Amino acid sequence: MALYDDVKNVIDKLRPFLQRDGGDCELVAVEDGIVKVRLVGACGSCPGATMTLKNGIERALKEELPGQIVEVQQVR
Repeated sequence: MALYDDVKNVIDKLRPFLQRDGGDCELVAVEDGIVKVRLVGACGSCPGATMTLKNGIERALKEELPGQIVEVQQVR
């Protein structure tokens, strides 16, 4: 459960940037290094959502939690 909490803390740091653009991110699950998130608000329908997911959220998680995160996946 500690990894889930660590991931949640990193995502909570990123949320103000997403909220500033009218979106948000919900942590759904962390399983075997795979983080599952739901992009909501403007982020849910944004054409750049994949870039936000991979270049923003995934990169930040891998930097903050090296060796613990395999990838970030979007769920609906």
